[in-house]
Amino acid sequence: MTTQASDREQDRRFSAVDSALADLDRGVGIWERTPLSARRLLLARVHALTATYAHDWVQASAGIKGLPEDSPLTGEEWTSGPYTLLTALATVIDSLRARERGRSPVDGLRFGTAPGGRTTLRILPHGPVDRLILNGYRADVWMKPGISADAVRAQAGLAESDTGRESGIGAVLGAGNVSSIPLLDALHELFTANRVALVKLNPVTDPLLGVFSAILRPLIEHGVLRLVTGAAEVGNYLAHHPLVAHVHVTGSVHTHDAIVFGTGPEGAARRRAGDPLLTKPISSELGGVSPVIVLPGAWSKADLRFQAENLASQRLHNNGYNCIATQVVVISSDWAQKHQFLAELRSALSRAPQRAAYYPGSDQRIAAVLDSGAAAERLEGDRVLVGPLPATDESSSVKGLFTTEFFGPALGVVTLPGDGGEFLSSAVTLVNQEISGTLGAGVIAHPATLRDLGPRFETELARMHYGCIGVNVWIGLGYQLPTVPWGAFPGNELTDVGSGIGTVHNGLFLRDPERTVIRGPFRPAPRSLLAGEFSLAPPRPPWFVTNRTAAATGAALTAFAAKPAWDRLPRIVLSALRG
Repeated sequence: MTTQASDREQDRRFSAVDSALADLDRGVGIWERTPLSARRLLLARVHALTATYAHDWVQASAGIKGLPEDSPLTGEEWTSGPYTLLTALATVIDSLRARERGRSPVDGLRFGTAPGGRTTLRILPHGPVDRLILNGYRADVWMKPGISADAVRAQAGLAESDTGRESGIGAVLGAGNVSSIPLLDALHELFTANRVALVKLNPVTDPLLGVFSAILRPLIEHGVLRLVTGAAEVGNYLAHHPLVAHVHVTGSVHTHDAIVFGTGPEGAARRRAGDPLLTKPISSELGGVSPVIVLPGAWSKADLRFQAENLASQRLHNNGYNCIATQVVVISSDWAQKHQFLAELRSALSRAPQRAAYYPGSDQRIAAVLDSGAAAERLEGDRVLVGPLPATDESSSVKGLFTTEFFGPALGVVTLPGDGGEFLSSAVTLVNQEISGTLGAGVIAHPATLRDLGPRFETELARMHYGCIGVNVWIGLGYQLPTVPWGAFPGNELTDVGSGIGTVHNGLFLRDPERTVIRGPFRPAPRSLLAGEFSLAPPRPPWFVTNRTAAATGAALTAFAAKPAWDRLPRIVLSALRG
């Protein structure tokens, strides 16, 4: 394309933004006058259309990622695409219905406590269906210290009842790696923040524009939502537009800082001086380097193999193009089984299914990892394993592993000395102080190890400054749970934004959440039952990249979320057990 043609195309996209914002400027008053009952009915229509276009959505996503339609890996597109949106819509609909009836969205949920004067709220299982589909898993939202259960009940969804409050236009700069992100962010703007929304899709997801427009038609026709496309310059134009009251960014720290402070040396100087170009409110979800702490213990050969597969899947799901893809595994240098574990991990990374490096810049990022030092080893399928390296090593390899989000199929391993509580404490200090980002982290621990640690384990969890923590489970499940307030650990600032500011999703409309802790079984069934863990978790969870029936399970889950019925559950269970 010539420079002149490129300029004309840019002007056309800028004009599309201007037109969409003019429509939404009128839509602000429409949304202000739309009562909760009408908002709920709009969402019910979106829910029905999501079910109608779910297969088209998955086909388009698979095309973007170069996945054959019959590949089990398309299960990722079902579960992180239409299934996630359907469950989010259902949760928000229930929360709006509760507020209509003068109830709190959290009525009926179980409260508890966590170290540091924190109130917790059990959000998983969230009914009998969760107890069957996610048997053996549980999740709790930890509120900020000092917030009582009564306050949680009273404040949940309180702002959403105030439909007469005008909040202006929110601009959503969508991510390109997971297809449901821009739609979930739009729901947050409309139903949690009470703002009409203009969503700019990432160019990677442009092929989904038609599907998204069809699914979101009720909100578009109501005048409160618009979709546009374009590259970074269109996003920058949108963010700084005078009609936009608030901006939400999902992406990288570099994208955020370029929008807020500008680029080059001048932008860096503004950030250091705290002098932003963008002065309107901004929220963000920016990823980072996600660590997993592996506690030493006496593991069976099957345990070693399963947990290695667990970690490999946490890295290779979506080929590593996830903001919460595990990047750093912390193990004990004194663990008697460390060499066995590393051999299983290397094997799991190598034998995972092959896939295309579809995300822009992937090959260059992986090449940079390989060039970073002799500790980087290329495995089959262009996967990279870095380490094991001492966590205290001052080399550029370790520094890069801790501070640079690889966003691709590369995983690092570092070691610390110690055993039991001593190792856990030093590992928590390491991930808090040395590793960039606070979106999510994990801990893998044998049930016997957890029993030995007792209350100390909960105390160490409280020390971990992460928005989502997974114990024996990948935090990617937190993204899919609509009741999880998804975002970085609170406390980031504009000039040092880390993994972002604020939360999205949050279908229960919770105010002042601090983190979510998700716990899963150490072993799948039937080994879990034989070892005294009460869990019917399948041999391979649907998010494992080695799951052979992930596509069928994802489609069955989506069909159930579209129209829940008890007679649809056996298909899900049987498919999951064959995985």
